[in-house]
Amino acid sequence: MRALYDVAAPAKLNLFLHVTGRRADGYHLLQSAFILLDWQDTLHFELRPDGALSREDIADPVPADDLVLRAARALQQATGTRQGAHITLDKRLPAQAGLGGGSSDAASCLLALNRLWRTGLSLPQLERIGLVLGADLPFFLRGRNAWVEGIGEEITPIGVPFSRFLVVKPPQGLDTATIFRDPALHRDSGPATISGFAANPLQFGRNDLQPVAQRLCPQVGEALEWLARQGLPGRMTGSGSAVFAPLAPGQPVAAVPPSWQGWRVRECSNMDVHPLAGWASSDSSSVGR
Repeated sequence: MRALYDVAAPAKLNLFLHVTGRRADGYHLLQSAFILLDWQDTLHFELRPDGALSREDIADPVPADDLVLRAARALQQATGTRQGAHITLDKRLPAQAGLGGGSSDAASCLLALNRLWRTGLSLPQLERIGLVLGADLPFFLRGRNAWVEGIGEEITPIGVPFSRFLVVKPPQGLDTATIFRDPALHRDSGPATISGFAANPLQFGRNDLQPVAQRLCPQVGEALEWLARQGLPGRMTGSGSAVFAPLAPGQPVAAVPPSWQGWRVRECSNMDVHPLAGWASSDSSSVGR
């Protein structure tokens, strides 16, 4: 095997996001329901026997040392492999949106290079690498819609009905660390339950980050108001500036305002399973070579 092409890295939505506390080390404790979307980035991997890592962008450019390259280096260091890779990234998911694009790219990179390099790490071993890189990576590595708790490492698979969503991403993004540092952030939501969520999954709870985000990025409020005028109950996803609302079957969508230059508006559907599910063994006794 010398190359892997058309490796998918799908987006996610947080159907709700509650901040339930804060650990002594500063990490916030969360409860959320993550679902996979059919909006995705695509990556290609070509083997480099010289051990070097390189990346080429063929759509929206990303920072020179992004999560994809950091994930590749982390896998090299964890396994001791002397192989490298040239990675081509077709970036379609907007940055700082709360859609998990960077984390999804990094998770797909770990799964793909673990296969290309034949390093043989199990899914739990890849998750340990991924959690150091970002709290959302274990979810993307598991590849199922999930109830997520802790700092992202406590993952319980859940079923979510098939739905269409309207996703709106303003031009301005939001920095995760800035939101979580904000003194006005609500950090003491009471514990939620999966059974409570399952009774009404598309309308359950709220996003505790949204009030802070709307103050820092007024375009978030503008997007929510546009959805509300269509009778759509919108909310923010994750810690970025994108908002979403479920669409009823056959429900029309209003034309995008002419002034919205640089905005991204997309109809998406949720997926039950990640396209790369099963690419790593769930056997924790697997070891890298």
